Amino acid sequence: MRLFTTAMLIVGALLVGGEAAAQVPTAIPAPPPPPPAGGTPDAIPYGIPYGPPIGVDRAAQVVGVVLSAARQHPAWRFAITVVDPNGDLIYFYRMDGAQLGSIGVSQNKARTAARFRRETRTFYNQFETGHMYVSTLDPTLVASPGGFPLIDHGIIIGGLGCSGGTGDQDATVCKAGADSIQ
Repeated sequence: MRLFTTAMLIVGALLVGGEAAAQVPTAIPAPPPPPPAGGTPDAIPYGIPYGPPIGVDRAAQVVGVVLSAARQHPAWRFAITVVDPNGDLIYFYRMDGAQLGSIGVSQNKARTAARFRRETRTFYNQFETGHMYVSTLDPTLVASPGGFPLIDHGIIIGGLGCSGGTGDQDATVCKAGADSIQ
């Protein structure tokens, strides 16, 4: 009887083992590799071409639009800068009572907007989301709202920077001037 029980255990083990082998799933293919970090766009962002620089008379008109927007808010005071596409000064105006520290900030906002072909708020947003590398791009870069590229017929003719209020106040009056070009 012992021999019979042993034989039955061996036959049972073979049957169970055979079924288990038959139920082994096929190998699952590996997932495709992930795309490069951030993706790879077909065109460069902010690929607006540079053109001939804005002239002094037109720059004065842009500053006049900024002043009109600022004067709608009697307590607002700004330093306003217009630069050429390279970021070199074309026109500067400081409203009475605007803080002195805003002079250099407005110039660097205008320079940043012109040279990097984008609104300076873009850099502010990068800092706010933890992309600290932005500070390594240029020692004069300003990552604060209030700088806009001046775009005429699809080309950059300069940059406009406003400083003296909060970032949103700076951007409000500065955008009015930038929009007057288009």
